[in-house]
Amino acid sequence: MIEDDYLTPSLMSNQRHSDDGFVPPDGLCWVSVLSCLLLACSYVGSLYVWRSDLPRDHPAVIKRRFTSVLIVSTLSPVFVWAWKEFTGVRPEPSLLELMGIRLEGLVPAIILPLLLTMVLFLGPLIQLAMDCPWGFIDGIRVIVDPRFWALCLSDMRWLRNQVVAPLTEELVFRACMLPMLVPCAGPGTAILTCPLFFGVAHFHHVIELLRFRQGTVSVIFLSAVFQFSYTAVFGAYCAFIFIRTGHLVGPVLCHSFCNYMGFPAVSAALDHPHRLTVLSCYLLGVLLFFLLLFPITDPLYYGSPTPPCSLATTLGSVCS
Repeated sequence: MIEDDYLTPSLMSNQRHSDDGFVPPDGLCWVSVLSCLLLACSYVGSLYVWRSDLPRDHPAVIKRRFTSVLIVSTLSPVFVWAWKEFTGVRPEPSLLELMGIRLEGLVPAIILPLLLTMVLFLGPLIQLAMDCPWGFIDGIRVIVDPRFWALCLSDMRWLRNQVVAPLTEELVFRACMLPMLVPCAGPGTAILTCPLFFGVAHFHHVIELLRFRQGTVSVIFLSAVFQFSYTAVFGAYCAFIFIRTGHLVGPVLCHSFCNYMGFPAVSAALDHPHRLTVLSCYLLGVLLFFLLLFPITDPLYYGSPTPPCSLATTLGSVCS
């Protein structure tokens, strides 16, 4: 049960209480869901304010969209602030802390969630290492070479996939939406609800695929359904990390890593010369991931209860 110390006198005076604990104000869920929907539409809509006949991977299109999403992302905390003012919710953590921008538990938040995600991708990582023509020492030399990073930073697609998209999407769809959803839905339901906005937001790719005739209509829509399912599951995982750690940096790094890895190439693993080893690593990675999911994200490492959990009426297993 959330202690009353997490609520300021303003919240205590503006909202009802029962013997069982804090009771959210009437209509809170409607306001929260509509705020999230408006935020999601603003993010996706910003991608189409520029008229262009060029494909989405063209550097000029990418640069324009950088401008749009960075503006929306910069303004996204205003949605959370307006939601707080309209609903009267007054948590003790500051707005930045609610959005996962804080110092307490920062080091484990940088390392542990990314390590957990790499465990899940153990099979693809082993497969990648086996197929890579470079040796370990050669790989280290490339990583520490400034020219490699200069080349990456000059590549608009790399910047989009590894930096801008992970940062802006996690800020908008996790750091801003979850604080608005947790008070009315609870941490568990918020984890399952938030990814729906994230998954639907990726349906806009269908417009461009149809526009440039990149496949038949049926293939495009099947691809969109698959992408929605994958992004929804991934979004739930990032939401879980955000609530458990109370930090934005963990979901951002995991998002960037998953963008780099892509969806696991299971078909290639089945045809791999060392198929048994690779498939064993796939299975081992999944098993270790589920075994370590709760221990590695224990809120005690990051400052318990985390700021998003301080908004919940009850902590539950997600926040403890």
